[in-house]
Amino acid sequence: MTVSKTRAKLVDVARQLFAKNGVNNTTMNDIAVASKKGRRTLYTYFKSKEEIYMAVVESELEMLSDALEKVAAEPISPDLKILKLIETHLDTIKMIVLRNGSLRASFFRDIWRVERVRRNFNMHEITLFKQILIEGKEKGIFEVDNVDILADILHYCVKGIEVPYIRGKIGEELDDREGWEYVAKIVYGALGHKGNKTNS
Repeated sequence: MTVSKTRAKLVDVARQLFAKNGVNNTTMNDIAVASKKGRRTLYTYFKSKEEIYMAVVESELEMLSDALEKVAAEPISPDLKILKLIETHLDTIKMIVLRNGSLRASFFRDIWRVERVRRNFNMHEITLFKQILIEGKEKGIFEVDNVDILADILHYCVKGIEVPYIRGKIGEELDDREGWEYVAKIVYGALGHKGNKTNS
């Protein structure tokens, strides 16, 4: 097994154990035994449980980043793409948190610790927002003066509603279609949306 495959296996085994038992109740020995790799191999890749926990968070964020990349590459108009990027961000992070069982408590409790790992993902998502905003501006769909500021605001607004979205606290009385219509109104209002002028 290659170095990258061995490391990925250790991270996935740790993720499953953290999800089932919690981070505090999982030991490095538990991870070594469950992965059938032994303590020496585990410590070759990770010096501590904190380090492997951060690697788990990073691998989950990579999944989110991959999902956003796919949306950004779709041949659809910028106004549809920006909404789909927001929806994909929220739905994917909800799936990630919910699939991790008791680990989700750590995500919320240790938000600043997780935030350090999120830095690269945050910058990547802002870059994707910028690309879509520039495309929309060039096609006459968005009327925006400062792409950089708007990309930052979009990113932090989406990030800010992650927890209530995951907990189902946003628009509880609305169905999904109505909820996303409100999102579209807010986003398009901020971007000076002029209607879809493309055929894509």
